[in-house]
Amino acid sequence: MVSIKILVVEDDSAIRNLVHRYLNQQNYRVESVEDGAKALVLFKEFQPDLVILDINLPDTTGFQLCQEMQSYNDVFVLMLTSLADEADKVKGFGLGADDYLTKPFGLVELGARIRAILKRQKSPSQKKLEQLMFGDLVLDSTTREVKFKNKIIPLTHIQFNLLFCLASKPGYAWKRSEIYYKVWDSQWVGDPKCSDVHIGQIRKKFRESGCDFEYITTVWKVGYKFETPPENDSLEE
Repeated sequence: MVSIKILVVEDDSAIRNLVHRYLNQQNYRVESVEDGAKALVLFKEFQPDLVILDINLPDTTGFQLCQEMQSYNDVFVLMLTSLADEADKVKGFGLGADDYLTKPFGLVELGARIRAILKRQKSPSQKKLEQLMFGDLVLDSTTREVKFKNKIIPLTHIQFNLLFCLASKPGYAWKRSEIYYKVWDSQWVGDPKCSDVHIGQIRKKFRESGCDFEYITTVWKVGYKFETPPENDSLEE
């Protein structure tokens, strides 16, 4: 059985060593470093499945490092920070982070979040349908690509899973709690409203890709719904 590889990037030696030991005990293959420069070198050599990334590093920021790693491959990223500001979480998610954990945190919670992130890759619900097509929009679960007019819309892991979930039942009004259990799973410890942040990012990326049709609409006091364009309407200008 191949062990999951996790890279820990944390400048606080006490936290780094504690997390490293805990993950080793959970039978993960673990490497850990204290700064961004070493992290990038080891990231390319180690090819981790998930990176636990501190935001405040001595030579860079976790935001910058997350962006660089995501440009290299589509690795899972769990960010650690002492910052509790909502804007920092939005920024982290926008740069490709899959989850966010605020210090101080418990090791049991850390383990639960890691398991939840890694399970997303294996979610059977995402593999029942290989491709969904709505006008000029194509969602491919095999390549995990979203294209609008043959142009790739760069979504993170969680953004793709969320969009595919909504698109699998066009016209259905999803409650936030349903999205929470479907996309994250019941073991994840968090707020169902976290979907709001990700949906805001998806909408922004759609607009930046030239898509004017509002595929994801808000259902007041309920959640969200995936809308389809009029039949045979190509959305061409």
